[in-house]
Amino acid sequence: MKLQQLRYIWEVAQHEMNVSVTAGKLFTSQPGISKQIRLLEQELGVDIFVRSGKQFTGLTPAGIEILKVAGEVLSKTQDIREIADEFHNKEIGTLSIATTHTQARYALPPVVQQFMQRYPDIKLTIHQGTPAQIAEQVSRGQVDLAIATEGTDLFDNLVKLPCYQWNRSILVPHGHPLTQEAQITLKQLAAFPIITYTFGFTGRSELDRAFDEAGLKPHLSLTAVDADVIKTYVRLGLGIGIVAHMAYDPLVDKDLTAIEAGHLFDPSTTKVVIRRDMYLRGFLYDFLKMLAPHLNRDLIDRAMDIRERKDWEALFSKIALPVH
Repeated sequence: MKLQQLRYIWEVAQHEMNVSVTAGKLFTSQPGISKQIRLLEQELGVDIFVRSGKQFTGLTPAGIEILKVAGEVLSKTQDIREIADEFHNKEIGTLSIATTHTQARYALPPVVQQFMQRYPDIKLTIHQGTPAQIAEQVSRGQVDLAIATEGTDLFDNLVKLPCYQWNRSILVPHGHPLTQEAQITLKQLAAFPIITYTFGFTGRSELDRAFDEAGLKPHLSLTAVDADVIKTYVRLGLGIGIVAHMAYDPLVDKDLTAIEAGHLFDPSTTKVVIRRDMYLRGFLYDFLKMLAPHLNRDLIDRAMDIRERKDWEALFSKIALPVH
């Protein structure tokens, strides 16, 4: 059994059983991958993949269990490389982040700038996706960490570190009737078409919960994953926008009026998510502290060892999260 063979079965599974695509990603040949997989199956005495002719169509029951362990082995080999790199040169390496548009566009720029000034030789990559997609990426070891508000409870092998809280602003054109109200109610909001985030994005669940508890059915005229898209359609007069407060820029959005909505919705918490068993290099600890100053090395290490939710809640219950 070779690590290369485990890499091949893992990558084929990640690329929807497509050996041709996998070969292209790994810069090798399709016959070479197929041969190594056959040799591994012969050595183990079981089929890993279900076949239809020469095509892989899925995983066998044995293959499902083998793939789980293969993923763990490959993760540990990556940890060994990270440990070696840490002792060889602490200032060189890679950091890959998966996050949503709102975090990448509005929350991360100053953190990334500070980090790159401190570590100019670290190669930093940012991947954008849905909360479910980015949680899966970090769970599978495709990225080092994920930053999101929703979708962080989907995988058992992830550690969630609360970073900061935020609430929402209501965006309307200047002179809109809502700008004349002393304090807006949910009922008043529900009287207008609403443009906000797609379900599953950027704290949308708190917004839905507030309307549900008030017994209101708002008219969502349009939803989007991107706050800039939401603002565009507010400008076109298609509805009022509800976005993360951090997404409103008084200089860029000077044609819109932002109305605080903290009294209408519970705050949402953005979390950074990392794999429980990964080796954390020094610059990753530093990035997390730049992102959220309360996330020091000791707190992170303690969180990595926690298995019970009640212990996790006790660890973070007395920490006052910053507000964005």
